[in-house]
Amino acid sequence: MGALTLHPMKEIRVIVAGEHQAFVTELLDRVKATGYTIIGNLAGKGHHGVREAHFMFSEQESLEMIMTVVPEDKVEPILSGLRPLFEKHSGVMFVTDVSVSRQEYFGKKAKSA
Repeated sequence: MGALTLHPMKEIRVIVAGEHQAFVTELLDRVKATGYTIIGNLAGKGHHGVREAHFMFSEQESLEMIMTVVPEDKVEPILSGLRPLFEKHSGVMFVTDVSVSRQEYFGKKAKSA
């Protein structure tokens, strides 16, 4: 078995109030991100002070992180789509370089060897 080959991609992490989760996930679906992971009930400290995690009856009141890995050409459409959300509501977004071994899982065709 040969060594794994790594392929460059972009990871986007968006942290927003739970009530905005659908906005973010619908945007990712529209730009055809092949998937995302949601981590709920986050705590942290930022521009608006400390936000404690609480197990509540509704995720709408907690912070959530939505993470996705996409090819670089999908980053700008995602950033543009998030702009209206961040103009009106608190939240944060991080974009980082990552490498993946199975690029076909993230919307890129594997190159023939």
